[in-house]
Amino acid sequence: MKIAFISDIHGNAVALEAVLNDIKQNEIDKIYVLGDLCYRGPEPKRSLELIRSLNTEVIKGNADEWVVRGVREGEVPQKVIELMNVERDWTFSKLEASDIAYLAKLPTSINCEVNGIRINAFHATPDSLFEIVLPNVDDAGLQSSLMSSQDAQIYVYAHIHKAYIRHLNGKVLMNVGSVGLPFDGVTKASYGLIEIEEGKLKTSIQRVDFDAERVIELYRDVDYPNAEMMSGIVRNARV
Repeated sequence: MKIAFISDIHGNAVALEAVLNDIKQNEIDKIYVLGDLCYRGPEPKRSLELIRSLNTEVIKGNADEWVVRGVREGEVPQKVIELMNVERDWTFSKLEASDIAYLAKLPTSINCEVNGIRINAFHATPDSLFEIVLPNVDDAGLQSSLMSSQDAQIYVYAHIHKAYIRHLNGKVLMNVGSVGLPFDGVTKASYGLIEIEEGKLKTSIQRVDFDAERVIELYRDVDYPNAEMMSGIVRNARV
């Protein structure tokens, strides 16, 4: 059984298509989606349509919550909140009422069992859509923040746009990185892969090429607010 976890598409349908093609070529059996579907990319509607066409389990990320109700004080630095809400309003304007209702109703976690292996997946932490847990946190911090809410063998999250895998006390913690806006300096889309077969478990991070210059062109074509900064992130894979 091959399971892909994708997340943080952020309206980058070009990268999402590349990842979905890679998943198909790898003959992956199941896809789970860990949130942040539309906001901050040039193609929010098409990205959401691609995700919904998968007919799979999707959970909510902080950016999905922002599309629904806006960015609030205390959730981002005060100096950027106005601009981020301009971007949010632009994204909101490209979606239909049914899309907003879909985002609003998304659950916040996935708990599944595959061939006896229990998996707990969420966007940022089990208790928050917004908390940031980076890969340099010590083992105790990772366990208390990310691995205490469910009795699972594998814990999967996203949100930070930096993929990694850690093994703690016989369990696996995986961050799947970002499809649309990687922040780790590697200008390739990222997703997590779990393979379970006859009691054997394998986890890996997959990196996929996509046409970054086409995405940058789209930011300009659609007159996206804050296009220059977002184009720089796409081109350099850094904030």
